[in-house]
Amino acid sequence: MFDLSSADLLDAFTRELQLCKVREGEHVVVLSEPGSRGDYVAAAFGAAKACGAHVIAATVPGGSPAPMPSTHTGAGPGLLSVLNDSAAQDLLKSADLVVDLTREGFIHAPVQQEIRRAGTRIIFICDAPDVLIRNLPKANDKAEVQEGVDLLERSSVMRVTSAAGTDLTVQLAGSKPEFQCGFADDPGRWDHWPSTMVLCWPEISDGQIVLDEGDILLPFKEYVSSPVTLEVSDGHIEKVSGGAQARMLSTFFDDAQDRWARSLSHMGWGLMRTADWFATAMYGKDELMGMDARAFAGNFLWSTGPHPVLGRESYAHLDIAMRGCTVSVDGTEVVTAGTLTDR
Repeated sequence: MFDLSSADLLDAFTRELQLCKVREGEHVVVLSEPGSRGDYVAAAFGAAKACGAHVIAATVPGGSPAPMPSTHTGAGPGLLSVLNDSAAQDLLKSADLVVDLTREGFIHAPVQQEIRRAGTRIIFICDAPDVLIRNLPKANDKAEVQEGVDLLERSSVMRVTSAAGTDLTVQLAGSKPEFQCGFADDPGRWDHWPSTMVLCWPEISDGQIVLDEGDILLPFKEYVSSPVTLEVSDGHIEKVSGGAQARMLSTFFDDAQDRWARSLSHMGWGLMRTADWFATAMYGKDELMGMDARAFAGNFLWSTGPHPVLGRESYAHLDIAMRGCTVSVDGTEVVTAGTLTDR
């Protein structure tokens, strides 16, 4: 959207890698595929050098075994070229930080866990340049999202309501609360620039979710045009009703031929105050991943498909970002009618 120079990108990537605590003498691997942005590869390489790190730029063939690759959900096991190449995996495991510039990434990939167990930090970057720069994280973002994680860990129930009719009760026991803060500074940490959110992986949720006009369906990158009602029982979507987008969701679930397509996955709320809800409308669909919507401050984000806590591998991963919801955790409101609550 804006005319950014290579110097702007280098500065932003350098500040990002500094937040990732890249130090002199560390080893950084810049991972890309042929379709990755060359200016990002150059900026990441230069930033690592500016931090005094040893840096390798590794380009691997693209391609994922996901049955619906057009959606680019990031739900599959990752790039085949890495999955099938122990040398590539060993390279990533040997790094202190991997800057992942691939389109699919390894967000839900089992191999990602192996790489992280080696102590490797991973930062995933897949959005437009001005989106990255506008949403460049701050060091204190981590402490804020950690407060939300602490609240979820000591609580039993999350309830989500809205004027549109959403009323969902979520059991938090065993839900493994997590966060994204936009940088990976701890050994074995994966994170996503840009992102500031609190999330968890519940098993049991019941009630109904009503998507209102203006909510955002990802990865379709489409705004809801008329209400869609999803009836949820025991963490599973039993019924979808509404207009054309309700039929589209039902068709997606059916076409995925995935037993977990209608099962709820992670859910939580966004804290990224610099996010722009309308970014989805202002870019081409291939220009951004949609983190403005996913991490928008005061949203309610929920998803379908993969569930690592339950050992559920799935390709049918949708993220749906909603505005105007009230999110309460054991009676404490963290979001009130779509606005973050000061606590």
